[in-house]
Amino acid sequence: MLDKLDFLLALAQERHFGRAAESCGVTQPTLSAGIKQLEDILGVRLVERGSRFHGFTPEGDRALEWARRIVGDARAMRQDIEALKRGVVGHLRIAVIPTALPMIAQLTTPFRARHPDVRFTILSRTSLEIGTELDNLEIDAGVTYLDNEPVGRVSAVPIWREGYRLITAADGMLGDRKTVTWRDVGRVPLCLLTPDMQNRRIVEGLLREAGAAPAPTLESNSTVVLFTHVRTGAWASVMPQSFADIMGLPSNIRAIPIVDPEVVHTVGLVAPHREPMTPATKALVSEAKALAARLAQIKAPKDAV
Repeated sequence: MLDKLDFLLALAQERHFGRAAESCGVTQPTLSAGIKQLEDILGVRLVERGSRFHGFTPEGDRALEWARRIVGDARAMRQDIEALKRGVVGHLRIAVIPTALPMIAQLTTPFRARHPDVRFTILSRTSLEIGTELDNLEIDAGVTYLDNEPVGRVSAVPIWREGYRLITAADGMLGDRKTVTWRDVGRVPLCLLTPDMQNRRIVEGLLREAGAAPAPTLESNSTVVLFTHVRTGAWASVMPQSFADIMGLPSNIRAIPIVDPEVVHTVGLVAPHREPMTPATKALVSEAKALAARLAQIKAPKDAV
């Protein structure tokens, strides 16, 4: 039964019979036969068939919910039992929104010091992709916004608060200001993330509320591309303060706080809402809480000044 549920999950992920079969390491006829056997067991049609994949029936959508739960629990059981023999081991797949990527080493490095037999795959994803991939068991955890758009049914750990800065040349437009307003920022030619990114939607929303019309001169789904352009001194952007701090700014570039309003959003770890968690995911949640406590201690003295 588990192999047939894996076939169903692969089809939900790939939306294509051939690619789903390839991801499972079987032939397309084997995958199709497995799904047909699952339909026979359940006594309902799960997939809308034709010359190509056309989607799931209502019964198929419900079966997918159960498949995610059953397959997730089976994987968690295997990892839990393995941990009894060897400690926390395995492979953690973590998807991260682009603006949080520079911070991720502060989570993974102390984790690996405690659990050296765990390896990582870090993926850059949009917040929407993180939610989908968590549902489809493609990733074990994500780092994303927690308080702006719905994150779904997950276990969430707030880690830090993301504030925004205008990153611009010291001798450029607004470069001599101590603070700028969102209305001011709307007058600057910006390079921004692409519209599928939640950070872009946040920035655009704030600019529109201030009466400005966002008109970026450059877009990219990579913060590295934006940052390298800003570092030339010929471009400006809106970036989280944490991103600018970690990546480092040359002396000719300033990070100017944006006020009126001064907006912050919470970024944190999300993991499947499942008890018990896999040992590796449980350890990752503990590490996220420890990181949040460390960052709060660093911030507290600054707030007191």
